Amino acid sequence: MKIQVILGSTRPNRIGEGVAKWVLETAQTRDDAEFELVDVAEYNLPLLDEPMPPMMNQYTKDHTKKWSEKINQADGYIFVTAEYNRSVPGAFKNAVDFLNVEWKDKSLGFVSYGSAGGARAVEHWRGTAAELHMADVREVLHLYLASDFEKYSVFHPNENHKAQLNLVIDEVVAWAGALKPLRANKSI
Repeated sequence: MKIQVILGSTRPNRIGEGVAKWVLETAQTRDDAEFELVDVAEYNLPLLDEPMPPMMNQYTKDHTKKWSEKINQADGYIFVTAEYNRSVPGAFKNAVDFLNVEWKDKSLGFVSYGSAGGARAVEHWRGTAAELHMADVREVLHLYLASDFEKYSVFHPNENHKAQLNLVIDEVVAWAGALKPLRANKSI
C-alpha cells in the first residue's frame, strides 16, 4: 500500500512544508503502508493547459504526464492544505484538476491549517473528492495559525496532534485497502 502526503501550497516561505514533513515523519514510523512526500511546487504546473478534458486521459504536455505518473502510483493520499480566503489554495486545486482517473477509487485524508484550522478548505475539498470518486475519510487534523505556529510561521506540533494524525492515517490506509478491488479493474 502506498500513501502520498501531498503538500499543496506553492508560496515562497510557505508554512505547510514543516507540516508536511512532520506528517511524513510521523507516518513513516508505521508499518502498514509506504509513505512518500509529493510537493506540488516541484511540478511547476501552469494553469490547466491540456486541450482535452482530464477524464479523457489524453495528455499532450510533459508536465501533465509526469504529474499523472506520480499521482497514479498511490493507493491513497493525505492532502496537507492551507486555507486561502475561506477555500482551497488555487495552485493546489489546479494541480488536482489536471487529472481525473488517477484519483478514482482512492482514499483521501486531510491535514489542514489556517486561521480557522483550514476547516473551510477541507469542506471544499470534500466536494472535489466526491466528483473525482475519491473516498475522503471522516477524521481530519486541523491546525490553527494562532496556537500551532510560532509567530504564525513556524509549526510546533504537540502530542495530541500526533494522536489525531494517526487516526487520519488509520482511516486513509484502511479505505485504501478496502478500495483495492475497484482499483484493480481500472486501466490507465
